[in-house]
Amino acid sequence: MKLSLSLCLLVAFSEGALAEDLPKGTARVDFFGYKDCVKLENETTRVVLCHQAGGRVLDYSLNGTNVIYLDPEAAGASGKSGRGMTGGRFDIGPEQIVPRRNLLWSGKWTAEITGPYSARMTSQYDIATGVRLIRDFKLSPDSSALEVTQTIHNQSNEEKQWCHWSRTFAVGKGIVLIPLTGQSKYPNSYVMYEGSNLIQMRPVDEQIKIRDGYLEIKGAPKFPKLGMDTTAGWFTYLAPNDLLFTKQFEADPNRVYNEVAGLTMSIWYPDRPMVELEPIGPRETLAPGKKASFTEHWTLQKYPFPATGTPVDLKSIEKLVTPIFNNTGQ
Repeated sequence: MKLSLSLCLLVAFSEGALAEDLPKGTARVDFFGYKDCVKLENETTRVVLCHQAGGRVLDYSLNGTNVIYLDPEAAGASGKSGRGMTGGRFDIGPEQIVPRRNLLWSGKWTAEITGPYSARMTSQYDIATGVRLIRDFKLSPDSSALEVTQTIHNQSNEEKQWCHWSRTFAVGKGIVLIPLTGQSKYPNSYVMYEGSNLIQMRPVDEQIKIRDGYLEIKGAPKFPKLGMDTTAGWFTYLAPNDLLFTKQFEADPNRVYNEVAGLTMSIWYPDRPMVELEPIGPRETLAPGKKASFTEHWTLQKYPFPATGTPVDLKSIEKLVTPIFNNTGQ
């Protein structure tokens, strides 16, 4: 049965009104097998958030090119294990202490649009850790700059000591550049996790070297999990799809970092199509009812991936990323 013209106009008007009622730079979309995701978008940059399973970033793209790695076999995945749920992930640690938290990692979250170019995802209360997590996202109206803040809210009746642990899966096989500052407590400025029970304090690997004040990771090392204690407060990743993905965050040398090796950041670089980029926050001692937040500033820029055997021009990278610090006040 055909709809009457007046009814068609009413439906069209209602859908248009709903779209117009949303704040500027926001929308609800279906993406990667998930319905009703929140989208933040400006002229060049798109961010898609998945609240249906784990409170993740599914898309962080510049001019249509996504830097986030998504396992193609896990579209629309959900479940207690969270296996295969890649994307722009976040977590809490320390890794060796925090209990299993499947409700936070792969459970259902809520999502709300909080203003122009802004959204929030909120987890369920997780009895295992005693916390609820809140993740706020704010995209610049006119650039790729994305502010990401995770808040840990202790809703238990006892003190908790957790830390922020970012676990962003990016498109793999790229080059990680980490500025080194001060004197590292590690002889070679990084540690290498050899399995789950051994940390090598003096690793040597042909894929990792120090060059002109940077720790450079050019490919998959012998063991994929690496840790650093630099307090530069930023690092950048040059992806093979010609995107330079920079993360800036606070790294305070006067705070306690409660990962086993006192890490301020970690890189997981397996011989697979993804790499994990992991700023780590300091220990937060939270009395019942208290909250602590950690903010990351993300940016994307176009940058040609070098040909095999050609070193990255570190000076040109510095020229690109230095203005980011001025814009964020650090």
